[in-house]
Amino acid sequence: MKIKSIFALSILLICGPMLSFVKEKAWSSKFLQLNKDASITYFPDEKGNTIPDFSLVGYHHGEKDLPRVKIVKTVEPVKGDAGTAIQSAINEVSAFPVGKDGFRGAILLKKGDYSIAGTVNIHTDGIVLMGEGNNAQGTRLIAAGKGSRSLLKVSGKGRITESGNRVKITDAYVPAGAKSFQVSSAKEFKAGDRIIVYRPGTDNWIHDLKMDQIVERDGTRQWKANEYNLSYEREITAVNGNKISIDNPIVMALDQQYGGGEVFKYDYNGRIKEVGIENILFESEYAGDTDEDHGWVAVDFDHIENGWISNVTSRFFGFGCVSLNSGAKNITVKKSRCFDAKSIITGSRRYSFNNNGQQNLFIDLETTEGRHDYVTGAKTCGPNVFYRSKSRNTHADIGPHHRWSSGTLYDNIDTDGEINVQDRGNWGSGHGWAGVTQVIWNCKVKAAAIQNPWVSGKNYAIGVQGLKVKGRLGDKPDGEWEGQYKTDLQPASLYEAQLKARGVKAPI
Repeated sequence: MKIKSIFALSILLICGPMLSFVKEKAWSSKFLQLNKDASITYFPDEKGNTIPDFSLVGYHHGEKDLPRVKIVKTVEPVKGDAGTAIQSAINEVSAFPVGKDGFRGAILLKKGDYSIAGTVNIHTDGIVLMGEGNNAQGTRLIAAGKGSRSLLKVSGKGRITESGNRVKITDAYVPAGAKSFQVSSAKEFKAGDRIIVYRPGTDNWIHDLKMDQIVERDGTRQWKANEYNLSYEREITAVNGNKISIDNPIVMALDQQYGGGEVFKYDYNGRIKEVGIENILFESEYAGDTDEDHGWVAVDFDHIENGWISNVTSRFFGFGCVSLNSGAKNITVKKSRCFDAKSIITGSRRYSFNNNGQQNLFIDLETTEGRHDYVTGAKTCGPNVFYRSKSRNTHADIGPHHRWSSGTLYDNIDTDGEINVQDRGNWGSGHGWAGVTQVIWNCKVKAAAIQNPWVSGKNYAIGVQGLKVKGRLGDKPDGEWEGQYKTDLQPASLYEAQLKARGVKAPI
């Protein structure tokens, strides 16, 4: 027996290390298949809905690298309030003509500290504001003194306005993932037209979603149909008869029983483009860990398309590093960090990377001490993507925060907190259903609650490494869970696979 035991122990010692390197078998989702030629086959559900193509997000839909723009103005650190010197440089370059490359030029802020009492503003196209490093030895912009504010605000003006006649979408049901549909008449449309795909809110939709039945408490508001009209910005790629094809997919099913949809051409006069922020450390002064009368947002974008924020770090702001508002479209936010927020830990604070815009990409980010670190707001219209980002010491959850965000991909997010897509009930003033067509792909979490709304689509949890929980209201339909705790999901990144499928190189 002793000889047999020694032999068995010898085998274990020899084979044990080998067994620890046995790789779990690669697996694929039942919702899509990656083909040998890099194309993707999507498998529809009973209504035709598929996981959408999320790859046409970010700066110029991911089809252009972030440019290197010629420096035309240099600013040195100054004593006292440096906001005036920086604003003066921006105003000067704003008067330069726009070159053939679409830019007026870059403003370089040399290494050093820049104390700023107010807000620095960029209101014109074609300006890049760059520093010489996003750390204490680089370019540091400091929100000095008191006052809850954005330190850097990049914004044009205006809003979406109709520039043509509306036409009805005639399909009984246009599923999520679709890139074409039939209309009553396409004679006024052509390839290249910028259009709104309009989805009206209706009373029967809100009733079937049970958002007129939110449990009441002080301040609770039931959903109202006229507050849920959704406008998705798209571009026509082809017109064949009365069939219109579009660049980005439908991310919430258009169902005739809930009002269907309409299409119209639009203008956005005053929206700016081609603005970048690079290589800067943003800090806020503060009086204590719960101080709220100090810098609130480091970089704030609105009324802009095709811009970027790259290699920035923020520290001590009450709200977050980057906030993209509803007029921000095709923005790339990359290689940036949001650390050590200072505020009370409660609602409306610590939204580290916040997105209310359309077709935006957040990639390679890191946060500490946030609440909603990678988050969308009320009625955010997708597609939007959060990819390859980490969150630590988080105080709330990642995901759609409230009121029906549609079409977001959370791809390879690593958090020590939760990712949730659920009916939030009467939280806030009656958040209700947080979102639809929310895809959680190959993410690491402490826990996740992924639920399906009663109508209008599904939410997906594919390859989630973490605990599955019921969420706040556990009596809601379960989301589409697949491969919990299974490793080696293929493709490892849905966003990168979708880029490759249309012949675009993945971001480095």
